[in-house]
Amino acid sequence: MKTAPNLTRQLQLLDPQRVADGAGGFTETWVVLGTLWAEMKPGTGRETSGPVTSVSRVPYRITVHGAPVGAPSRPKAGQRFRDGTREFAVLAVTEADPLARFLTCFAEEEVSP
Repeated sequence: MKTAPNLTRQLQLLDPQRVADGAGGFTETWVVLGTLWAEMKPGTGRETSGPVTSVSRVPYRITVHGAPVGAPSRPKAGQRFRDGTREFAVLAVTEADPLARFLTCFAEEEVSP
């Protein structure tokens, strides 16, 4: 990483939580863990067919401040970022620089027409 990223977007970090439904099963809800400042860079999108309609998928590289493994502020695969009504599924996370000052999150946004 040659220059520091421009962290100008506030994103909510969401974690899936299972909640008992009272009938022996569960439902999944998303709990906000906190707000992170981020830089977002879109990739090349593609269109895929869903069960009912087509879905546009756009990959993103989302850069945030570094955090130690296990810290609640460190994103991980299976979580989401939210920006208003838009949501980005986190697919993978890695250190963006040798000193782990920043993290790169590989994420994907799904948009239905």
